Amino acid sequence: MRILTITAQKPNSTGSGVYLTELVKNFAKNGHKQAALAGIYREDQVEFPEGVRFYPVYFQTEELPFPIPGMSDEMPYESTVYGQMTKEMVRRFERAFRSAVRDAAEEFKPDLVICHHLYLVTSLVREELAGYRVCGICHNTDLRQMKKIPLKREYIRSQIPKLDAIFALHKEQKKEIMEIYPVREKRITVVGTGYNSEIFLRNQEKTELVSGAGKPLRLIYAGKIAEKKGAASLIKSLSFLPWKAEELEVFLAGGAGNKEEYDRIQKLAAQCGYPVRFLGKLSQEELAKEYNKSDIFALPSFSEGLPLTVIEAMACGCKVIVTDLPGIRPWIKENVEHAPIFFVTPPEMRNADEPAAESLKEFEKNIARAIEVCADTPYGEYPDLSRVSWKNICKVLVGKFGKA
Repeated sequence: MRILTITAQKPNSTGSGVYLTELVKNFAKNGHKQAALAGIYREDQVEFPEGVRFYPVYFQTEELPFPIPGMSDEMPYESTVYGQMTKEMVRRFERAFRSAVRDAAEEFKPDLVICHHLYLVTSLVREELAGYRVCGICHNTDLRQMKKIPLKREYIRSQIPKLDAIFALHKEQKKEIMEIYPVREKRITVVGTGYNSEIFLRNQEKTELVSGAGKPLRLIYAGKIAEKKGAASLIKSLSFLPWKAEELEVFLAGGAGNKEEYDRIQKLAAQCGYPVRFLGKLSQEELAKEYNKSDIFALPSFSEGLPLTVIEAMACGCKVIVTDLPGIRPWIKENVEHAPIFFVTPPEMRNADEPAAESLKEFEKNIARAIEVCADTPYGEYPDLSRVSWKNICKVLVGKFGKA
């Protein structure tokens, strides 16, 4: 099968970018011919297997003289907020992607087009490639944008239901898609997420370190260093812990989502009673090594689809703390037996992903309680991750169109 993969943003710098890249790698292993189209900067390097044809849409150029629009309002690179785009910016954006999509289709002649995010570019692709089989993968940030801002909303709502198939990360997201878009249930298939089992695995030196066992508890966070990802709340939660300063070490892996926020979070860390270290943006191999050194992975985010980091950390032998957001708990229960996971009730939310300020203190106390309980809970049986693989997702995606 000839598969064309499309995203509006960088293909390997966020959770959805990793998702995209891993699918491309696994399609390549299965012998599919591929092309990819994405928004990038001229200095960027893409990481696709040999033989994948690439169609770049360059930003910060004469044609597109602004940063790449990001599906999150804070991205780990210079970006434009969709809600702040002018009509002229949107016009240029649409024109550039329509042209690139037509060129890619005419030259590559795909049997299947896979678009990431149920948003503007996916809508353009559906309209431009009327005679092609086009499907879309939801990553949750697209649903947030539809809820938060009016940009081309009615146009997007008119095009997404015309997709040949829609893929959701979990059952709750499937319901949310149907609330936002007038799409029939049978058009939506739940595919979940995968992880790279060759990189993320527990090494032979991994030993469990429990608070009070003579070594400091090692807690790690991975993701954009941003307030909406819960990084600030995680640091604030540490003030409610009863341990001595030498009994806990905290590590934050990831790039800045927003410089002002990043500076505020660094200031919080400097004032914390426990050592908090910033590891910067890590490669997958480097991140796996850090997970293997750690006891607990924490992601107290205010909004998520199905975070890859939760699975990756589990695979490396970490116990996991995550916000109890819609869909995550039932998906884990259904797909990962013996998952060492602890859930934290989210704060009261406003406008899709903005927490009510008055509810944050209790949320942070709950994070601290979860850390204590997690630390005191012996690591049980290693989680069964056999049902969580990119290979299975690729099989579902192409199998939907009659050829696995």
